[in-house]
Amino acid sequence: MSVPYDTAAYEPPESHGSRRPDGSHHQPDEQLGRLLGRALNSFELPDEALARLDCALAYDSSLHSAHHSAGLHRETYRHTWLLADGSALTLWELVHNTMPGRHTQHELYTSEDDLHLATDRLPLPPEAAPEFELPLPLQPPSFPEPRRSYVADDSADHARRLLRRAENEDCPGPGTARLLRTACAHQITQAFGRPCLGFTLYEHAFLLVDGSEVSLWETEHTATPDGRHMCEVYATQDDARAAMEGRATNRSRPSCG
Repeated sequence: MSVPYDTAAYEPPESHGSRRPDGSHHQPDEQLGRLLGRALNSFELPDEALARLDCALAYDSSLHSAHHSAGLHRETYRHTWLLADGSALTLWELVHNTMPGRHTQHELYTSEDDLHLATDRLPLPPEAAPEFELPLPLQPPSFPEPRRSYVADDSADHARRLLRRAENEDCPGPGTARLLRTACAHQITQAFGRPCLGFTLYEHAFLLVDGSEVSLWETEHTATPDGRHMCEVYATQDDARAAMEGRATNRSRPSCG
């Protein structure tokens, strides 16, 4: 006889939890690694879907359905990631012990239709057909809509290299560098406005994994004693423009002696 789970008593197995043993949350990429590591068919997942998950901001999972009968069990889980562009991507996990030896096996699918096909081939008795459904759709965190069209391209490393090449003493410090280690996408645009001859100003905007946005302002110029190219980085546009105008003023003054 089929015996569904009791919704009041059911708790997902520890392997499906989203917390570490110390109570902190796993990052979205850690969750994906755990799923791929235990799925027997992970090599069949399309590369395009996995590439989209490289820039996931948040993760949630829920039990979708479950069935126990004559010592056999089957559960399906819905794993959903919130992506940087505001869309969501779901992987469906099938967990069962219907193969010889009754060892628990895990399988992953990118569509609910594929999940149903995999479920139909399991050697469960006919009365297992009615599913015990838990309608628990993902409710993603309400992140603000990104202001830009970001590109995911080693953004944390881009931030590190930008700060490393800055030559100004008041460049943003270690706190900013640590924050930008969580950058998952970025965009570079030239900033216009008040003209400053011989200077170019760029905004480096970063999207962080929590959905927040941070900008660094880079000015490039040759207003140096020997005329060499120099890069400076500031935390705000006002600071960058003040530095540009100060250097331009000093360059225009006649030298003494």
